[in-house]
Amino acid sequence: MASTDGDELRLRRGTQYRIHALFFFIFLCFSILIIRLAWIQIVQKEELTVQEMSRATRTVYIAPIRGNIYDRNGYPIAYSTSAQSLYYRIEPGQTLEKHKKIAHALAQLFAKYDPQGARQTPREIFESLDVGRDYDGNRTEMTHLMYTPRRIKIGLTQMEIATVLSHPERYPGVEIVEESVRHYDSNTIAAQLVGYLKPFSVAKNQTVSYLKRYQDRARTKDYLLSEDVGFDGIELVEQERLRGKAGERKYPVNSQDQIIGAVTTTPPQKGNNVYLTLDKDVQLATEQAIMDHLSLMKSSKGHKYLSLGEQARMGFAVAMEVDTGNVLAMASMPDYDPNVWSNGISTRTFQAIQPYYQNGTIKTVYADIVDAKQRARHPTSIVPLGSTIKPLTVLIGLQEQLFSPATSYVDTGKAVYGRDNNTVIRNALKAANGRIRPDEAIAVSSNTFMVDMVGLRLYGKYGGESGRAIAVWDDYMKQFGLGVSTGSGLPMESAGVIDYRGKSSGSVQNAMAMASFGQQGRYTTLQLAQYAAMLANRGKRLRPQFVGKLTDFEGAVVHTAQREVLNTFDAPMSSWETVHRGMEAVTKSGTLRRWFGQLPFDVASKTGTSQQVTSAGIVENSVFIAYAPAQQPKIAVAVVVPWGGFGGWGAAPIAAKIFAAVDAYVGIPKTPTRG
Repeated sequence: MASTDGDELRLRRGTQYRIHALFFFIFLCFSILIIRLAWIQIVQKEELTVQEMSRATRTVYIAPIRGNIYDRNGYPIAYSTSAQSLYYRIEPGQTLEKHKKIAHALAQLFAKYDPQGARQTPREIFESLDVGRDYDGNRTEMTHLMYTPRRIKIGLTQMEIATVLSHPERYPGVEIVEESVRHYDSNTIAAQLVGYLKPFSVAKNQTVSYLKRYQDRARTKDYLLSEDVGFDGIELVEQERLRGKAGERKYPVNSQDQIIGAVTTTPPQKGNNVYLTLDKDVQLATEQAIMDHLSLMKSSKGHKYLSLGEQARMGFAVAMEVDTGNVLAMASMPDYDPNVWSNGISTRTFQAIQPYYQNGTIKTVYADIVDAKQRARHPTSIVPLGSTIKPLTVLIGLQEQLFSPATSYVDTGKAVYGRDNNTVIRNALKAANGRIRPDEAIAVSSNTFMVDMVGLRLYGKYGGESGRAIAVWDDYMKQFGLGVSTGSGLPMESAGVIDYRGKSSGSVQNAMAMASFGQQGRYTTLQLAQYAAMLANRGKRLRPQFVGKLTDFEGAVVHTAQREVLNTFDAPMSSWETVHRGMEAVTKSGTLRRWFGQLPFDVASKTGTSQQVTSAGIVENSVFIAYAPAQQPKIAVAVVVPWGGFGGWGAAPIAAKIFAAVDAYVGIPKTPTRG
């Protein structure tokens, strides 16, 4: 009996021990849990909060305020102003019918308070809402993320703003956002050089090389689809510096990406302002000079020389500082109003501006003629440089020691070459100039001197039909920027068209003969201006500068452009003097004296009348280069008027007005004139 009681006692004590152990284990677990919770709450709170926010927060970027573009004196050419835009964001619980109701409400709002604005139908507005369905309920692919606001209209009227803000119940999901809108001066100052903007949604899908920057995600990660970006000209070249820095809106969202809380905003930063090297007044005077002269030639039927340009439809001009490469004026006329790009552009408007929105001073532009057959009768903006090559031809002859500055040549009025001497090159108007020196050959524009003394002599010196002469000639051309990029950095700049290497030249001998007086290469107006400046400064090829400085939004200068010499051509002083004497004498001739005689300084120049074959037959283009003052050059000018006739009549009068404008608005140092 005693044994049984002892066993029971031991069993009871063992059970108590196990219960105590269980309670102790449970207590220990709760203690660990409490300590862990305390650790999370106190030590890991900040880290876990950040993780939670990253999972439940979506970021929407706010487009920055674009910097302005000014002329050299601070005149605004392209500038941004604030505007109120209407956006729509999808809220939880909104149905197709509710979206349609909002579209109808907005259409009524716009029609009532902005009758002069672009009318949008409810169906068109509904498409802009981008809700994943079309107006009829069919499923569509959304172009925006669920939480991304959709821009419906930019530039709201005061009544539209007041109505939306005072009646939010009518417009659920609608918000008003302040944005910047791009404007261009109504005078259309250097429209093609300044460029224009298009939405990033368009730019990022472009495949052309100069727009590939918009496909770089590291570069454009904070770009908005609706944000306007540079598409051409300075707006494109200076895109990153003009753009500024995007702001942010952070939205708390649920698992369906629907916004569920308050928004936090970081405002955008304004971009840098760009100050061009252009002078607004010189630019406008240049543009007007081209249009006035085109009109004059068109109405000069019966005039012996001006009427030769009555078919001319366009003209191009560049004025460049000889010592710096700064471009004071760049005109491609006729031009257009770049404000048409704002808020999108219709097909009809684009067709209307198509002949004008490209920069004809650096790339191929066609005459503004709708009918393709008639348009083919006209030369493009890139034409042979004609007799404007002759100062360089003489310089090459002197450099190659084919003759000296004092060499005498008898100009009979024709040069003969070919297997049977069956090719004859004559001077303009079949003039026979008699005994002339190299500088006089430039002055009288002798084709025969260039052919006999340079083209054919280079051909003989460098192996005849071996082609070495063409390589030598090509090297000289490129040293003077003819056949290579000017280095401007402008998009789609043409390097020109080299014809002396093509099969159309026939033999090497013919190529050299024709090239010597300017009929075997077609070049841009900017190339001609760079070439003229290089003649003026005696051999320094300068990079054309369009941006003088950059400032931040407070006006502090953050960048100043420096002169850049691309290459140097070394020649004896006697060679440069020969070329300069010849070019000074050109402007003192009877024809040009009428245009330049009233200027208070001498001008050195060279006219060109280049021939080109179109469907109309052989047409003549006006080409002209010049620099002034002749003795101490500061400004170089190039003018091209396709189908303008003689260079002295179709292009030189425009150049004279440009020099007068530069003198009036910028100033040209006066130097004593030579007799």
